[in-house]
Amino acid sequence: MVSQGTTTASPDAPPTGVAERSGPTPGERARDALERSWRPVGLLIACLAAWWAVTAAELVEPYLVPSPGTTLSLMADKWSYIWHHSWVTTYETLLGFAIAVIVGIAAAVVMVYSTTIEKTLYPVLLFAQVIPKIAIAPLFVVWLGFGIAPKIVVAVLIAFFPVVISMVTGLKAVDPEMVQLSSTMGAGPWQTFVKIRFPASLPYLFSGLKVAVTLAVTGAVVGEFVGANEGLGYVILQANGNLDTPMLFAGLLVMSLIGVVLFVLVELAEQFLLPWHASRRGDAVTTTY
Repeated sequence: MVSQGTTTASPDAPPTGVAERSGPTPGERARDALERSWRPVGLLIACLAAWWAVTAAELVEPYLVPSPGTTLSLMADKWSYIWHHSWVTTYETLLGFAIAVIVGIAAAVVMVYSTTIEKTLYPVLLFAQVIPKIAIAPLFVVWLGFGIAPKIVVAVLIAFFPVVISMVTGLKAVDPEMVQLSSTMGAGPWQTFVKIRFPASLPYLFSGLKVAVTLAVTGAVVGEFVGANEGLGYVILQANGNLDTPMLFAGLLVMSLIGVVLFVLVELAEQFLLPWHASRRGDAVTTTY
C-alpha cells in the first residue's frame, strides 16, 4: 500500500535531482565542430597573413622566402608533378605505419605477458629509439638498395616506438580487480584479453597512433633524403639544390598537409571505435540541477 503524497518512480527513470541529457542533434554537432575548428583555422589564416605581409613588405629577399601567391601558383602549375611525388610519400608512410602498428601491438602483448621478454626487449627498443634515424638511413640504402624498402624501414623504425609504448601502458593500466573477476567467472587468458585488456588499452593505443602516423611521414621523407628518385623528400632535395624556394615551400606544405590529414583520419577512427570512452561522452553525461 502506497501512502498518500508519494509516487512510484519508473525503473528507467533517472534518480531524483538528476537530468539526463539526450544525444546531440545534427545542429549541435555542427556547432561543436565549428567551435573546435575556428581557432586552428584562425591561427592558420594569421600565419598566412603574416607570411604575405613579410613578403609584400620585402623584408626578406624573394629567393629566400617566396610569397604565398608564388608558392600556390607554382603548386597549381605543377600539380601533376607534386601529386605524383606526394602519392609516393603517402604510400610509403601508410605501409610503414601499418607495419609499425602490427609489429608494435604484437611486441607489446608479448612484453606484457612475459616479464622476461619485457626486461630483455625494452632496453633494446630504447637504445634503438635514441639513435638518429637519419644517421642509419644510409645503411638501409646500402643493404636494401634505392627502392621503396629503405623508406618503409625508416618509417617503421620511427613510428614503432610510440605504438609499442602506448600499447604496453594501456595493457598494464587495466584494473587488476577486473582481471581477477573475469578469472573467477571462468574466463581464460584469451577471453580476458579480448573482452577486457584489449578494449581498455585502446584509448592509450590511439594516443600513440596519432603520434606515430605523423612520425611515419617524417620517416618516409628522411628515407627519401638519403636515396630516392621520387617522393617529397626527393622534391625538397632537388628544390634545395636548385635554390628553387617556391618548390621547396610547396613540398613542405604538402608534407605537412599529409601529416595533418592522416592525423585527422586516426582521430575519426578513434571517435568511431571508442564512443564509450569518457573523452567521447561529453555530450551524454548527466547533470545535477
